[in-house]
Amino acid sequence: MKLVAKMNDKQKLKELAQLFLKLGFIGFGGPAAHIAMMQNEVVEKKKWLDEQHFLDLLGATNLIPGPNSTEMAIHIGHERAGVKGLLVSGLCFILPAVFLTAGFAWLYKEYGQLPEIQPFLYGIKPAIIAIILGAVFPLAKKSFKTISLGIIGLIVLVLSLLHFNEIALLFGAGFLSLIWFWLKNRGSFQNNCIPLGILPFSQATVTATGNWNLFLIFLKIGSILYGSGYVLFAFLDAELVAKGLLSSQQLIDAIAVGQFTPGPVFSSVTFVGYQINDAMGAVVSTLAIFLPSFVFVALLNPLVKKLRNSNTFSVFLDAVNVSSVAIIFSICIQMGKDTITDWRTILIASVSILIAFQFKKINSAFVVIGGAVLGYVLTFITL
Repeated sequence: MKLVAKMNDKQKLKELAQLFLKLGFIGFGGPAAHIAMMQNEVVEKKKWLDEQHFLDLLGATNLIPGPNSTEMAIHIGHERAGVKGLLVSGLCFILPAVFLTAGFAWLYKEYGQLPEIQPFLYGIKPAIIAIILGAVFPLAKKSFKTISLGIIGLIVLVLSLLHFNEIALLFGAGFLSLIWFWLKNRGSFQNNCIPLGILPFSQATVTATGNWNLFLIFLKIGSILYGSGYVLFAFLDAELVAKGLLSSQQLIDAIAVGQFTPGPVFSSVTFVGYQINDAMGAVVSTLAIFLPSFVFVALLNPLVKKLRNSNTFSVFLDAVNVSSVAIIFSICIQMGKDTITDWRTILIASVSILIAFQFKKINSAFVVIGGAVLGYVLTFITL
């Protein structure tokens, strides 16, 4: 019996490794696209999680600091195979981007420039939008449970499009929903709390470039950073560029690497660390920026089901879930405005959407690769 259980555990770890290595290599488009791919794989295809629990994990992930898609990968690994699964899924999702970024960092330091892959990105971006839409619609149907949740989602969508802070929207929706619940159910309100804290870090200025100081800088950023990769770059500007540890051009090039490599945009830190202290700087910086995510998820994951079973926090979680979906829609709309700008991108987006909605069993990797190839080919056609 123990032998069978052990074999099952090994099989689960192998499946997690295969899935998240694949997603790590094809995961272009940022957190919304990564989460869409995960939803397609673990909910639609593999049935590891139902849509409600996936939504709950997504909502919980949005409430803690760190890279959301990486934390979702870690959550899924924990659900599937406990602490070992947590480590395997997180590392397998992160490492492809880290190694690719390290390669670009070495080329950049040796030759002072980055390779040109814009024609492929031209087609990948519209395809990514289709993948996001294909995954977010089932989540939307599950999260919009009541008229009031639908109204909350619509309000969050509008405010997100107006560039209100995402974290403020998530917490605001959750607390407003709690207040409404309390007003309707005064007698049953429970004084619960979510034991989520962030690590206390000194705000003292760090100006040295030793690896230990690099570790502390990135550990602090990984522990307190909410929001998108662009927020990360604002932190890097304040912590490194303003203090003379990194040039503005190096930061701009780190942003470029983060955009055209797959996987989490936080892998840009590998590039930054390499420019400051070579290979060891890259290793130390990467370890520090991602370490808090593993700790936060390990602490949070066992609480998610308990929170769902609490009437009070179930209300809070539902509001956060619907807000998360609304923000993904908002990201999709904004990506579309920036990306779908001519007949070529309209064609790529239309074909990709048709495939995403009509042929749901097709692997998202083929949609990404197809978009890249189509984008490359269409750049040579003029009308």
